[in-house]
Amino acid sequence: MWPWIASLCSLLVLLLPSTHSFYLPGVAPRDFHTGDTLQVKVNKLSSTKTQLPYDYYFLNYCAPPKIMNVAENLGEVLRGDRIENSVYTFKMREEEFCKVACRVNLDAASAKNFKEKIDDDYRVNMILDNLPVAVLWERGQRKVFYERGFRVGVKGKSAGSNNERYFIHNHLSFKVMYHNDPETNFARIVGFEVTAKSINHEYKTWDDKNTQLLTCNRKTKTIIRPTTVPQEIDSDKEVVFTYDVYFESSDIKWASRWDTYLLMNDDQIHWFSIINSLMIVLFLSAMVAMIMIRTVYRDITKYNQLETEDEVREDTGWKLVYGDVFRPPNNSRLLCVYVGTGIQIFGMTLVTMIFAMLGFLSPSNRGGLMTATVLLWVFMGLFAGYSSARLYKMFKGTEWKRIALKTAFMFPSIIFSIFFVLNALIWGEMSSGAVPFGTMFALVLLWFGISVPLVFLGSFLGSKQPAMENPVKTNKIPRSIPDQPWFLSSVYSILLGGLLPFGAVFIELFFIMTSIWLNQFYYIFGFLFIVFIILLVTCAELAIVLCYFQLCSEDYYWWWRAYLTTGSSGLYLFLYSTFYFFAKLEITKLVSGVLYFGYMLIGAYAFFVLTGTIGFCSCLWFVRKIYSSVKFD
Repeated sequence: MWPWIASLCSLLVLLLPSTHSFYLPGVAPRDFHTGDTLQVKVNKLSSTKTQLPYDYYFLNYCAPPKIMNVAENLGEVLRGDRIENSVYTFKMREEEFCKVACRVNLDAASAKNFKEKIDDDYRVNMILDNLPVAVLWERGQRKVFYERGFRVGVKGKSAGSNNERYFIHNHLSFKVMYHNDPETNFARIVGFEVTAKSINHEYKTWDDKNTQLLTCNRKTKTIIRPTTVPQEIDSDKEVVFTYDVYFESSDIKWASRWDTYLLMNDDQIHWFSIINSLMIVLFLSAMVAMIMIRTVYRDITKYNQLETEDEVREDTGWKLVYGDVFRPPNNSRLLCVYVGTGIQIFGMTLVTMIFAMLGFLSPSNRGGLMTATVLLWVFMGLFAGYSSARLYKMFKGTEWKRIALKTAFMFPSIIFSIFFVLNALIWGEMSSGAVPFGTMFALVLLWFGISVPLVFLGSFLGSKQPAMENPVKTNKIPRSIPDQPWFLSSVYSILLGGLLPFGAVFIELFFIMTSIWLNQFYYIFGFLFIVFIILLVTCAELAIVLCYFQLCSEDYYWWWRAYLTTGSSGLYLFLYSTFYFFAKLEITKLVSGVLYFGYMLIGAYAFFVLTGTIGFCSCLWFVRKIYSSVKFD
């Protein structure tokens, strides 16, 4: 046991330098000559208040003659991204000032849409050379960070009036940073920033090709404001959209251009979380070592020295239930299905994090993380079917096809049902976050066309393997279980058992939820991988300790309790998500709240299955280990 713990600690130490993960850009670099065309693409309108993305052209913005959708991968569609062309076109290293994009006459409906999006703090997202546009902010000590997108507009009260008014950001000042190669004079884009303003533009006559604005002085490159009132939003108002383009040479190399986007200033908090979790692991490791070395080893040695059956009968503790400890539990088929599904989730999570740490799933590869997660889930069905069939065969089961069918459909059907209801709600809000019919069909095709056959293939292979033989025989007549003390009751043990696994991950969980619900990047998969290993060890050791105490009290119904003991951490995850909703988020709409709790319910359910499987497999190994080390007549 101790060499194993030492090896784990050594592995964690080796992982420490790589906690921030590698970074692979996701696309090949593009070289631009002076005068080359730069096409800005527009993405969804996003809000942390509603969590409902909308298409950019849902609002009455300037639109090109023909709107073209950019091809998107599965993950981008599931995230609600809708990438399209726009009227914003630049020439490399050729600056523009107060260039007119278009003018728009607002009717009552479009004015209402703008006002609603301003009320809900919607932000506009744009992309240039795969870089999202960002607003630059500075904290103390000149620390710079990016905030993705810019606000649709602002609302406030003008001087001398108590009426709240809405103002649109109709003037965008872009700054494109580039890294120049002095030998070839090629340039690569390494930054894309924007400053959004509201300007009530004026002009004498409108010319679609070259309108001269009275509010702009192109010679001095300054805004001339005859009035301090910005561009107000109201029906029958005319809005002129303009933009500036500035180019700035930068020392930032193309391979490092995402560093500012991915900048994390909370390393100390992550380290505190890891150290705190490691202390829990060491404490549990000490308990497991004490059980394995001092108690179990000595008990086994003493027990093997007994000469008569009478002496055996006089013994107490876990050895007395040897004839019942491997008795199949109630609902054994359901347990097999849940264990197989947990193996599937474990494999998906592990491989996804490894690829993310290697840099293949960086944020620059939009939708890559979600695409990989879905595909890995599908292909891990092979291991789900195999493991559920192997466990089922250990229970002397013969109907492996029924187990395969339940493994292939039970968990995915629950998730898909929740997802379908949530998607219907999103459709009702006319949000771009609603998964299109074609994508929904593709998901069903992946499920039925690949995942289900792989589950059946795995079950077939598992059913052909020899059954795992139990180290002791099971008595025909079940042994009566004595009354248990209150602290060893099922409810108490299950509720207590979920606290430590959740405590090992809840700080990292906070950052993950913040990145999901508050529109921030998360790219510290090195930290996350260490926390995942800590979670794995915590679940395993906690389940073993509580299982040992249960067997010592002569209670041999350990199968489901081992699963539920660590699986109850999913309950704490959902309770924490409820606290997070009221403490950190500003969601006010009913539909948005339902979406939040629906998605968090899916996450908590998956976490329950994952941690429960880890605890069960650890207990199964432990029980087989100790009972195979004792000689029974």
